[in-house]
Amino acid sequence: MTANSFRPSGSNARMAALLAAFLGWMFDGFEIGLFPVISRPALIDLLHLGTAEKALVDSEVGRWNGVIIAAFLAGAATGGVLFGWLGDRIGRVRAMSLSILTYAGFSGMGAFCTEPWHMVVVRFAAALGMGGEWSLGVALVREVWGGRSPALLAGLIGAAANAGFALVGFISLGINQLQGILASWGLADDWVKWRLLMLVGLVPALLTFIIRLFVPESEDWEAEKAKGATDGWRSEDLFGVLLGAVASLAILALWANNLSYPVRLVGTVALMVVVLVGYLYPVRKYLGRMGTGPEGAIILGRMQLGASLSGIALLGTWASMQWAPTWVGKISTDPDARAWTQIASATGAIFGGMFGAYLGAMAGRRVAYAVLCLLSLASVQYFYRMNDGYNTHFLASAFVAGGLTASFYGWLPLYLPELFPTRVRATAQGFCFNFGRIIAAIGALQTGALMKGVFEEDYAKACSFMSLVYLAGPVLILFAPMTVARSGIFGGTSKAFPAETNQNGLET
Repeated sequence: MTANSFRPSGSNARMAALLAAFLGWMFDGFEIGLFPVISRPALIDLLHLGTAEKALVDSEVGRWNGVIIAAFLAGAATGGVLFGWLGDRIGRVRAMSLSILTYAGFSGMGAFCTEPWHMVVVRFAAALGMGGEWSLGVALVREVWGGRSPALLAGLIGAAANAGFALVGFISLGINQLQGILASWGLADDWVKWRLLMLVGLVPALLTFIIRLFVPESEDWEAEKAKGATDGWRSEDLFGVLLGAVASLAILALWANNLSYPVRLVGTVALMVVVLVGYLYPVRKYLGRMGTGPEGAIILGRMQLGASLSGIALLGTWASMQWAPTWVGKISTDPDARAWTQIASATGAIFGGMFGAYLGAMAGRRVAYAVLCLLSLASVQYFYRMNDGYNTHFLASAFVAGGLTASFYGWLPLYLPELFPTRVRATAQGFCFNFGRIIAAIGALQTGALMKGVFEEDYAKACSFMSLVYLAGPVLILFAPMTVARSGIFGGTSKAFPAETNQNGLET
C-alpha cells in the first residue's frame, strides 16, 4: 500500500492541505517566538554572567541577542530560496516535509548548546527549514484550493504563525509553574529555565508523517511538471544560494565584531548586493533556460518589489515589537512578565493576521498596505512611549501593537502568490518574503547598536526610532501592480497570477 492510497481528494484534499499547512505555520510561529522568551536566561547561562553587574549583563545580552536574531533571519532568507527551489523542482509536499524536519531537528538541538556561538549556528540552521515552510505552505494551499476564499486562507496563514508564537508563552508559563517539580527530578537550573522549552521544538517533526500520508500534491504543479516546466531547475544553480548565504553571514560577522560604524555600513551595503545577486541566480538561470523573454524581466522585477514590501513589514516587527519580551525583562522583576508579554502580543497578532487579509480584500491590496503601515507605526510609538512599567495597560497596548504589526502576515500571503505563475511561485514568493528577513536582520542589529551607542540601553527609544521604517511603506506600495479588484469580506475567488493568459503571460 502506497502513501497515495491514503490521500483524499476534492474538498477533503483541500482541508488536508490546509490543516497540514496551518500546523506547519503554527510551528513556524513557535520557532520565531521561542528565542525572545528564553534569550535572556539562556545567554546569561551561556556567557556565564550569573554574578555579573546588571549593566554588563544588559550590554552582553543585547549584543548577542541582536546577532542571534539576525542569524535566524538570515537563515530564514536562505531557506526560503533553497526550499522554494526544491518545491518548484520536486513538488510542494516533499519539500515541505524536508523543511519541517530541518527546523524541528535543529531547534531541538538548541537545548544542548554550551556556548553562545552554538546558539547562533543552531538558530541559523533551524531557520533554513522555517523560511522554506512558509513559501511552500502558501503555494500549496493557494493551488490546492484553486483560488477559493483567498482572504480567508491568507488570514489563517497569519493567524496560525501567531498562534504558535503565543504557544511559546503558555508553555513557558507551564514550565515556570513546574520549576519545583522539575528541580526535584534533579534537572539543572538551566534546563528548567530554558533548555526544556527548546527541546519542545522537536515536536513538529511528527507533522511530516501526516503530510507524507494524507496531503495531496498540488495539481497545478503536477500540470507544470507534465509540460516540462520543472526541467529548467538545475542543482548547480544553488551555488548562487550558497553565495548569498555566505554573504549574509558575513554581514553578521561585520556587526558581531567591534568595527567602526562606517566600515560596517559600507560592508553591509556591498554584501547586500552579493546576497541579492546570489538569491536571484537560480531564478535567472531558470528563466533563461525556459526562454521566457519579457516575462522573465517582469518576474525578476516583481521579486525585488515583493522583497522590499516584505522587508518593511518584517523590519518594523523585528526591530521593534520582537524586543518587547526582552524589554519587559529589564523593567519588571515578575518572572512571568516575559511570557505574558509574548502571549499578549501574539494573541493580538492572531487577530491582526485576519484583519490584514480581510482589509486587503475589501479595500484593495495597495490601500490596505498603506493603511497597515500607518496604523503599525502609531501603535508601536504608543506602546514604547506610553509605558514605563509592567501592568495591565502595558499588556493591552502590547496586544494592539502586536496585532497591527503582525497584520502584514495576513496581507503578504494574500498578495505575493498573485504576482507569480505556478512554475516559479514557491521560489519567487519564498525569496520575496524571506529576503525581507535579511533587511529585518540588519534592522535588528541596528536596534542593538542604537541601544548601546546612542540610546544608552534604552529599549523604548531605540525601538520607537526603528519603527519609523513604516513611513516608507505608503510610498513604495505606489509602485506595486494591481492584481485583483476589491472582492468583499470573504475575498471572493482569486486566481494567483491572474493575467497569465495575457499576451506576455503577465498582468500589466
